[in-house]
Amino acid sequence: MRVVIDTCVLYPTVMREMVLAVARQGVFTPLWSARILEEWRRAAVKLGPEGVAQAEAEIALLRAAWPQDRLGPPPKHMLSGVPAHVDGRMLKISAAAGGHVINRDRMWHYTEGVKNWDPIWPAHGIRILPGPSPLWFDATGRRLPPPCLPGFDTLATLREILATGQEYSWFILTQKVIKKEFALSGSEQNPDFTSKRWREVLRGRVLTGRNAPAPVEAFKTQGEDFITAPDLGQLVAGMNRLAGNSLLDPARLHAQIAARDAQVDNPFTKDAQLMAIHAARNYRGDRLIRTARPHKFLDPQNGPLIAVRLHILTRKTLGGLQTDLDSRMIGADGAPLPGLFAAGEVAGFGGGGYHGYNALEGTFLGGCLFSGRNAGRSHHVA
Repeated sequence: MRVVIDTCVLYPTVMREMVLAVARQGVFTPLWSARILEEWRRAAVKLGPEGVAQAEAEIALLRAAWPQDRLGPPPKHMLSGVPAHVDGRMLKISAAAGGHVINRDRMWHYTEGVKNWDPIWPAHGIRILPGPSPLWFDATGRRLPPPCLPGFDTLATLREILATGQEYSWFILTQKVIKKEFALSGSEQNPDFTSKRWREVLRGRVLTGRNAPAPVEAFKTQGEDFITAPDLGQLVAGMNRLAGNSLLDPARLHAQIAARDAQVDNPFTKDAQLMAIHAARNYRGDRLIRTARPHKFLDPQNGPLIAVRLHILTRKTLGGLQTDLDSRMIGADGAPLPGLFAAGEVAGFGGGGYHGYNALEGTFLGGCLFSGRNAGRSHHVA
């Protein structure tokens, strides 16, 4: 059997490794499409004007389907969370063949994106996978209210950020927090997952002195969105320089952080974020390698202070090709299209976006497996 490898089958990395592992067993012979080979060529020479233009065109398509009634006006600037070859092209091709694309306005974007200091594709963004401790502020310096806390409600946070009229937000944290809690999306950035060895996880999170794991430290020292300073005044000055404005008032930020610090020693704190931290640390795994011990951010002994500018990071549409329960593509007339099946992400993670508007991220893979399984078992397959 020969299989053409194209678009999102190479992403995420886990899926790529699974597909190629099966190929190495001799089950099939992969044939790399011209688009994939071209993507690899661009990656080898890093960025170029053609790649940047393509990325901008893809983001323009996303803006055209942006649900303004729920999220407000689309951002003018976004980072790309997927390679350039993951461009939704198969949706257009399938629609031209008679397929019905539904729920285009159901989208998933991350709010914790940073520019990759060593990019592979145009507008390459990396998502911070945060623990519960960073303080989250909007572009004006207002601490985001619950449930807009790190690791909580992504789409609610997106609405809260865009309501300011700005397209970015800020984390403020300490070296103790970044060492214990920061992870980065992408296998090359996340040795916690890829090492597959608990000893390596413990070495990177516990036995590295004051330093965070090497990929995180590289972003901290070389990423343009990271600022480090010995005190809050210098930190805020650097944040305003990076943003190119003077929206942040040091006194206002100091008051909010001091109010939070005053609750650190209170076991019955009413600060929602500190309550979440205490809850996370009740689990031994989080206490050991994922959640920093609560401490006062303004205490110099816990420094230096770190600020991270966070961009909106595009990721995926939750809509897609409408299908029946056998994963047969449904046409605009509501009838199945003979011989055409859709499964996985192109089918909206199973049937055209059944996750709804406020999807729970960890459930996406199940719809992909379900739709692929049903397609393979369908009696309509010749």
